[in-house]
Amino acid sequence: MSPARNQSSLNTLSWLKRFELAWLNAWQRQAWWLWFFLPLSWLYGGVIRLRRWLYAVGLKQTYRAPVPVLVVGNITVGGSGKTPLITELVRYLSEQGICVGVISRGYGGDTNLMPTMVTTSSHPNVVGDEPAMLARQFNQFAQARLNRDNNIALCVCPDRKLAIDCLLSHQPQTQLIITDDGLQHYRLHRDLEWVVIDSERGFGNRQLLPTGFLREPLSRLDGVTVVEHQVVQKNSLPDWQGSEENTLCMHLEPQALYPLYRNPEAEITPLQSGQTVFAVSGIGYPKRFFNTLSTLGFVVIELPMPDHHVFTADDLLSLTEHPIVVTEKDAIKIYPLMDSTEALKALEIWVLPVRAVLSQKVYDKLDSELNCLIY
Repeated sequence: MSPARNQSSLNTLSWLKRFELAWLNAWQRQAWWLWFFLPLSWLYGGVIRLRRWLYAVGLKQTYRAPVPVLVVGNITVGGSGKTPLITELVRYLSEQGICVGVISRGYGGDTNLMPTMVTTSSHPNVVGDEPAMLARQFNQFAQARLNRDNNIALCVCPDRKLAIDCLLSHQPQTQLIITDDGLQHYRLHRDLEWVVIDSERGFGNRQLLPTGFLREPLSRLDGVTVVEHQVVQKNSLPDWQGSEENTLCMHLEPQALYPLYRNPEAEITPLQSGQTVFAVSGIGYPKRFFNTLSTLGFVVIELPMPDHHVFTADDLLSLTEHPIVVTEKDAIKIYPLMDSTEALKALEIWVLPVRAVLSQKVYDKLDSELNCLIY
């Protein structure tokens, strides 16, 4: 794709979305001009410290849920692998017979309808893209279990207390609540804190917003459980156990590509290594998605979108020269568009799912931390 054609695709985005993409790129490059915003970062850091102090001394009240709460979050802006980690933790705990509930802010959803329980039929415009995706993955776990009485409840609401109250009213037997993000939501008391660190991105220039992409200072990692998201070469996957024996680590393993829409009258030809594909991605760190496709042998035309991008048919209809590959998070928003735009069904759109592979140390750590809470 020519630079001009690439730019024409990005022009469908609003100026605010283009600004967001440019800023994310500047953080990744550690652009020199970011240092002009250092005073704002100092101010931001002061607000963070003040807010934490207010909760620490009790001037701001916290809510303690009637069941243990595990917060899984990050201290950086952009994707770190947090959601795949939560998916794997839920799968593992569910197989252990633990009744798990998950709450999420529901970013991108309709807050006027929250709190609301998320099901496989929930629309991403109502509950958010990640919760809609999680609900379908959790349903697959339930379908795979022989005992399906142990459901996995999922509720969304920016107010975590309301989300927990709603979840427990639907699933009172819940033994553990995992909150997707919410590390900075100090109003919610948490029994355990897990933070995902992306070893590929690191911490950039190690500065707070807006100079860098840190939401909180690195000292925030003191006393929390840190899981390192590593980059693993394909030929080393079979023996992967983490770069260090005592490191809690994970990596994302791509699964088999599948077509987003199956035309019953057309024969589907699987994608082959060496093909050129449009990689369209609206996740927190799209570069990881592009690199994965390159590792799988595809010639990748990168079309990044802002995180949680609300797709329209126009984002895709011009991409007819090559197959399109998207993430599961993007697919959950693109598929409903096919009901209103028949032309989308003629496009060759493929979905690349990934799953988090954890080192044994992560499972051991989880078991030991939960031992005194719910066992």
